[in-house]
Amino acid sequence: MDLKTASALRRLRLVSAPEAVSFLVLLLCSVLKRTTEFNAVPVMGYVHAVLFVLYVIFWLDAWNRTKWSFGTAALYFVLSVLPTGGFFAERKLRRESENAVIAARAREEGIVNA
Repeated sequence: MDLKTASALRRLRLVSAPEAVSFLVLLLCSVLKRTTEFNAVPVMGYVHAVLFVLYVIFWLDAWNRTKWSFGTAALYFVLSVLPTGGFFAERKLRRESENAVIAARAREEGIVNA
């Protein structure tokens, strides 16, 4: 895996958990708006929208660089629209990037040892 691909995966991983948190907070603010006088929906809506747009941009970049299958790319997109899906995406992306680093080191050692 080259540096740009690793960076694309890292960016997607780093935005997935905050995007999931913002979604949950937005849902909470929506409930509070209807049950109390508290209305933070406009602010949280904006925060969540920015994080979601960043997620989609980073998802497209990662899909382009990693050459994921359509099913894998679709899974990461579906996880972005589920209330807690970003947490699962972050965990899965962390494993994927760690495996890629291990494979790159093994290839590198194979070249050095050859």
